[in-house]
Amino acid sequence: MKTIALVAHDGKKQALLRWVTTHKDFFADKQLVATGTTGKLVAEALQQPVQCLASGPLGGDQQIGAMIAEQKIDWLVFFWDPLSSQPHDPDVKALIRLAVVWNIPVACNQATADFIVHSSLYQQDYQREVPDFSVYQQRLDKQ
Repeated sequence: MKTIALVAHDGKKQALLRWVTTHKDFFADKQLVATGTTGKLVAEALQQPVQCLASGPLGGDQQIGAMIAEQKIDWLVFFWDPLSSQPHDPDVKALIRLAVVWNIPVACNQATADFIVHSSLYQQDYQREVPDFSVYQQRLDKQ
């Protein structure tokens, strides 16, 4: 079962809710994890369980980042608001960075999320390549 993390800034929560509702059938057999209020709203909209973490500014972004590093997240959907200042902007950047480091798909807007939902790769048992950081870790251990 695929696990999808859902995050949305306040100015994008309604857009995320419209999007998940449009793709309700897609999410029916997925495990969902989300930050604070976003998770409650998504659970209500989809009528299915969502693991709700802390809100983003209170550490929810970092909780999802930890799950990515632990290989517990298969896809990150983060509808972030590029036109609003976010007090926890470093956390947002760190979350997206971890998704890139661990090679998981990231959708930061509806268009990208639509492409992923409709991708034939996502409908298959696609196995992403998990980076091997053992050489990097060995270098750190020698320091």
